[in-house]
Amino acid sequence: MDWIDSLKYDANGLIPAIIQDAENGQVLMLAYMNRESLRRTVETGLCTYWSRSRQQFWIKGETSGHVQRVKRLLVDCDADAVLIQVEQVGVACHTGHRSCFYREAQTDSLVEVEPVLIEPEKIYG
Repeated sequence: MDWIDSLKYDANGLIPAIIQDAENGQVLMLAYMNRESLRRTVETGLCTYWSRSRQQFWIKGETSGHVQRVKRLLVDCDADAVLIQVEQVGVACHTGHRSCFYREAQTDSLVEVEPVLIEPEKIYG
C-alpha cells in the first residue's frame, strides 16, 4: 500500500474523502482521512475516518450499524482527494437523511429536499 504515502495530505496530515453510493452514484458525505485511517479502510473494507473535532478514528456505523462497505477507491488527478464508492447500509448522515447533502440552496435560504428516513434518536439513543 505504498500508494497511500504518495498522496498529498494537507498540513494536518488529512485528505478529503468523498463518499458515493456505488449503486446509484449519489454523493453521501464528505469526511477526512489520514494515512492510518485510509490504511484501515483498505485493510478492513469498512470506511474509517479521522474526526477533526474529537481527534480520533471512527468507523462509519460503529455505533449506529449504518456501515459503509468499500466497493471501489479512486484517487483524483492531483492525488489530494479520494472518492470511495460504497455499499451504504442504512443512512449516511447523522441527521437521519440518506445523504449529508439534503439541503438545496435557494434564493434566500437552504431548503430540505430529502426526507429524514430515521430519527437520529433512534440511531444514537
